Amino acid sequence: MTNKQTVSVGIGALTIEDVVAVARHGAEVAIDPAALEEIATTRTRIEELAADPTPVYGVSTGFGALATRHIPEELRAQLQVSLVRSHAAGSGPEVEEEVIRALMLLRLSTLCTGRTGVRPVVAETYAAALNAGITPVVREYGSLGCSGDLAPLAHCALALLGEGEVRVRGGEVVPAADALSQAGIEPLVLREKEGLALINGTDGMLGMLCLAIADLREAAKVSDIATAMTVEGLTGTLTVFDDDLQQLRPHPGQADAAYNIRTVAAGSPILAAAREEFKATRVQDAYSVRCTPQVAGGLRDTLAHVTAVANRELASAIDNPVVTKDGRVSSNGNFHGAPVAYALDFLAIVVADLASISERRSDRFLDPARNRGLNAFLADDPGVDSGHMIAQYTQAGIVSELKRNATPASADSIPSSAMQEDHVSMGWAAGRKLRRSVDGLQRVLAVEILTAARALDMREGEPAAGTAAAIGALRALVDAPATDRVLAPEMEHSVQLVKGGDYVAAVEAVVGELR
Repeated sequence: MTNKQTVSVGIGALTIEDVVAVARHGAEVAIDPAALEEIATTRTRIEELAADPTPVYGVSTGFGALATRHIPEELRAQLQVSLVRSHAAGSGPEVEEEVIRALMLLRLSTLCTGRTGVRPVVAETYAAALNAGITPVVREYGSLGCSGDLAPLAHCALALLGEGEVRVRGGEVVPAADALSQAGIEPLVLREKEGLALINGTDGMLGMLCLAIADLREAAKVSDIATAMTVEGLTGTLTVFDDDLQQLRPHPGQADAAYNIRTVAAGSPILAAAREEFKATRVQDAYSVRCTPQVAGGLRDTLAHVTAVANRELASAIDNPVVTKDGRVSSNGNFHGAPVAYALDFLAIVVADLASISERRSDRFLDPARNRGLNAFLADDPGVDSGHMIAQYTQAGIVSELKRNATPASADSIPSSAMQEDHVSMGWAAGRKLRRSVDGLQRVLAVEILTAARALDMREGEPAAGTAAAIGALRALVDAPATDRVLAPEMEHSVQLVKGGDYVAAVEAVVGELR
């Protein structure tokens, strides 16, 4: 999708692609008229309960541990505003714009299910803010991943009231009131239930999960391209990737990874020339080369699982209490982030392992005892030049951090709200560390491709068409091997080729679509 397209938000579920389009590419949103009708119908039930003397949680009571207090009608507007203001308690670094846009879209999606009890104007104001490019300033700390991503969502709600700080299309920080005024948006005036409905969801952690899934689908292909280049650069063998061998252990992700590696390196003159020497002297490649389909395939199969979790969550109405289709207003536990938190943590584990095996492959190029006749550290003049020695240090530092990030956030819980909220998911924290892990994986793979390309340029013979396409994409920005140069800019060029999808696009243009 492009930023010229529009995502329809209604009673049905959004897709992961919808989330990425709005969050990352600036697509606009349009509310389905049927959703507005359902929102209005449900709101009539809230109005009835607001007039009833019997206390109803979220409508005429306090919140959390203060839910036992009945709030008189004349204080209920203040109750909702006080809720938003008091919960806007974030701290730390500012969260990325794409995460907040994803969060806002997903909160809007829940509002549009008609199960939250808000007025149509609340959903319409949310959509207008998204379309105006207004992104509230949200700080990293403040969500425990239960009772929703409270502080992040509260900062977003605060902006709709014309309070707090925002950025408009990535610009400087400005007062929310000014941004709304410039966009012609009337600040919200909250009524019963609406403040609670704006802050009680798993939208932040789910948004981060959707963005990570999109990134890792591409990273899986990049990993296979890097592996193919490394097999070729180390004059290894493709026979271990034969399909019949993969079918002996029929994990679908493993078969897909092996197919991609075979396809990218198919027809390599370098491998053909080295085939007989390999049979005579080596027999097998090291685990980090030979077992890559098992690791990269495990990532793919994990992605399939967490995508199912994300799709279920995208079809959910997360709020407490909810207004059911038969008109009941019922408390529930659907705001607990455990299912999403587990998925985020699971991805952090496999991301760390995929980065780890990539770093090990890269390291083999640098050791003359293992790199099959190449210069030490791929240096032009070893001793005078250091080649890619420190590029591997950078990979190692990233991989070490990714291993620390693989410790699950969801295994922890700290009670809050005077022991009313005595078990929480820490799903927001799982999402935050996963984002850093995905970035780390992309950087590690970028260095492997940079290193493998250097090795292939130092070999005699022509590389395969697929690997040559990846090298060509790199060489458009980075010169061929020579005496030592500043490596950081070259590494960053490779990182951007990974993140922008350029390596995958270049290779697929030559060999066809990868799996």
